Amino acid sequence: MYTAQGRIKQSELLTQYMPLVRRQALTLQVRLPASIELDDLIQAGMVGLLEALGRFDATQGATFATFASQRIRGAMMDELRTRDWLPRSVRRSARAVDSAVRQLEQQLGRAPEENEIAQHLEMPLSEYQQLLNDTNSGQLLPFEELVADGGEPSNNELGNSPFEQLLDGQQRQTLIEAIEALPEREKLLMALYYQEELNLKEVGAVLGVTESRVSQLHSQAVSRLRARLHDSA
Repeated sequence: MYTAQGRIKQSELLTQYMPLVRRQALTLQVRLPASIELDDLIQAGMVGLLEALGRFDATQGATFATFASQRIRGAMMDELRTRDWLPRSVRRSARAVDSAVRQLEQQLGRAPEENEIAQHLEMPLSEYQQLLNDTNSGQLLPFEELVADGGEPSNNELGNSPFEQLLDGQQRQTLIEAIEALPEREKLLMALYYQEELNLKEVGAVLGVTESRVSQLHSQAVSRLRARLHDSA
């Protein structure tokens, strides 16, 4: 891996870690709108890998695999953030859902039911559920955005993650508590989606619901988490 001078043989590492770029691109693609091309993610990931090759310092203690993985994913996320495909009207509605969830949790002292959120928003349940679908299909990896650059929390439900280091202790603990407060089905959904990396169809098969319903529940869970983190900020 190193020359006599201790420098990384970049050409060898580039070849070795190209499959990692593709794996990360495929993992992200299943959570994104169909308009996002796999090749675009791979291209962005290769930029991250090249950056990792240029910046890696073995004296800092981290392995190159861990360092490269973070740089690759970060580069893909940066690329995705430049694409704003969510209409402003849906963004406004998503903020309204977050606000409604936050207010109802404070009033009720528990996680509000779907019909309670819809009633608070003064819309039929079917319209609220469609809003959840619209929001979830357009958002850029909302959970990853929530915890900054894809850092997944560590607890009994979600397990450990190499991106855990990206969260400071207080933020991680707050997120763990927020996840624990989710309704059981939404907590299971998050574990299947983010730890097990199942796609929406596969999660639906486990939960016994449609892919569309999984999308709704995912969007609702993210709103609950954002409301909790907002209150703790």
